[in-house]
Amino acid sequence: MNAPFPIAPEAIGLVDLSDSDSVSRIDRFVIENGGSPFHRPLWLQAVERGTGQRAMGLVTECRGNIVGWLPLTEVHSPLFPRALVSSGFGVSGGPLAKRTDVAHRLCEAAAELAVRRSCASVELRGGAIPSGWHIRTDSHANFRAPLAHDDDAQLLAIPRKQRAEIRKGLQQDLTVSFGRDEWHRVSHYAVYAESVRNLGTPVFPRSLFDAVLDAFGDDADILVVSQDDVPQSAVLTLYHNGVAMPYWGGGVWDARRTRSNEVMYYRLMCNARQRGCSQFDFGRSKVGSGAFAYKKNWGFEPEPLAYGAWTASGATARDVDPTSTAYSSKIALWKKLPLAVSNRLGPIIARGLA
Repeated sequence: MNAPFPIAPEAIGLVDLSDSDSVSRIDRFVIENGGSPFHRPLWLQAVERGTGQRAMGLVTECRGNIVGWLPLTEVHSPLFPRALVSSGFGVSGGPLAKRTDVAHRLCEAAAELAVRRSCASVELRGGAIPSGWHIRTDSHANFRAPLAHDDDAQLLAIPRKQRAEIRKGLQQDLTVSFGRDEWHRVSHYAVYAESVRNLGTPVFPRSLFDAVLDAFGDDADILVVSQDDVPQSAVLTLYHNGVAMPYWGGGVWDARRTRSNEVMYYRLMCNARQRGCSQFDFGRSKVGSGAFAYKKNWGFEPEPLAYGAWTASGATARDVDPTSTAYSSKIALWKKLPLAVSNRLGPIIARGLA
């Protein structure tokens, strides 16, 4: 009986993201294996252009075929320890692999890379997390559901109480606009910056939003809801594999009166279906938060997210959880800052909050 063919070794290597062929191969792997927008190399590249945080990634190959991919952002900030994050500024993007053992080896390689690059920790947002790593499944949940077959059915699919709020908004004299031009970008950033200031969170640099819009092209846009030419609510949405994901969104204080947030998300659902999407991903929220309750009110069921972390021996992992007790007094102070001050200081701080 002939001896079996030897199994080809699986090689793990650091990817050159400036090589267009490598980027195209990884992008195909992500699409074919159900990866998220945050697994795509163009996301990493946009984050690097928009924040200055270095984009990198580890890939596993066997017989010339990609079998595993781990996108990474090297995050550094004067305020927090250095870390490798998979995937930077994303809510998912952990190891994507054909097999669990391949995913685990990618994580081990990331830990080795972290040591070489003087990073205190590796953070994984989803994926197969190795045993021995710190794993949390109780901190965040995601909200995702199918889209209805038409606008009326979409409205009826929303629970009665929330549906009533949408109808109140639809009775207002509101203008809904989709686009990617300068007006939409300026309007979105102004609304988003005010919204996160009101929540006590530093705003990301506008350069990050511009870089993501430019990188994703037609797979990203901005929706702005206005009244009397004054933007009330705005959201930047990613479209990926038939899924619409409103990602960076918010509203000014007056949005509560006009219900422009309710109109915004309902119109986005209708538009996403017209674009050919079949799923609406409302994104993640902190368990027990107001955003968590808000998404449940829309009829979305929470799906717990598993996040993992490895910390180098003797090092301290960074803590960027805004709900941590260590930040409660800082959040209260941030809410009181004038918008001009928070918009100036926020991007400096937020670059380290990937």
